[in-house]
Amino acid sequence: MPTTAALTRYADLPALIGLMEGDEKHGPAAHSTLDVVWVLYDRVLDVAPATADDPARDRFLLSKGHGPAAYYAVLAAKGFLDVSALRGWTAFDSALGHHPDRVLVPGVEIGSGSLGHGLPLALGTALGLRAQGLRRPDGTAPRTVVLVGDGELDEGSNHEAIAAAGRLDVSGLTAVVIDNGSSSHGWPGGIARRFEAEGWATREVRGRDHDALHAAFTRPWGDRPLAVVARVRSAS
Repeated sequence: MPTTAALTRYADLPALIGLMEGDEKHGPAAHSTLDVVWVLYDRVLDVAPATADDPARDRFLLSKGHGPAAYYAVLAAKGFLDVSALRGWTAFDSALGHHPDRVLVPGVEIGSGSLGHGLPLALGTALGLRAQGLRRPDGTAPRTVVLVGDGELDEGSNHEAIAAAGRLDVSGLTAVVIDNGSSSHGWPGGIARRFEAEGWATREVRGRDHDALHAAFTRPWGDRPLAVVARVRSAS
């Protein structure tokens, strides 16, 4: 059972990550997502340990699942995981593997790590929620947010999902792309242009600026899917 974490602030996240010992944390991959995941869980997403099974909850899908240490740290800070669970991560009897597992880890929506799967799964999730007509008590629809890496966008499955989401006007879907310059091929005009060409609303922000991230996620964007490109290169 998840319990309330003693370490609950953004400033505590490095200490929480530090509890996960070993050489397989994919440190750069994890730290590139840290600020985005924190802002989403702290200021944007309508989901908490008490509502993790509510059909009308917001969904967060970590497609960039090969660096989950930051994700586990945020889940612990927000009470989905007991902090003590972090100490034994990736051990034989631990629920916390090198890739997150939705069956084993409270609050995790998908098992991920194989690049190219998260965005198509998020599109299907958003379409399913729309088809069910689910609404929160305030009348708003639940939201699906998926975090992908810029290198992951080289996968053809993502291109198909981007095209379909734009044509289907899936306004409940948000893709946040961590841009750390790791893409092999890139896109003419940049990442945002790739989404714009398929009918998405787009925003580009510095990936460490919490207020800018919050604004990008929450300002109205109309009846289209939203792509937020979060730059986390050294210049950010």
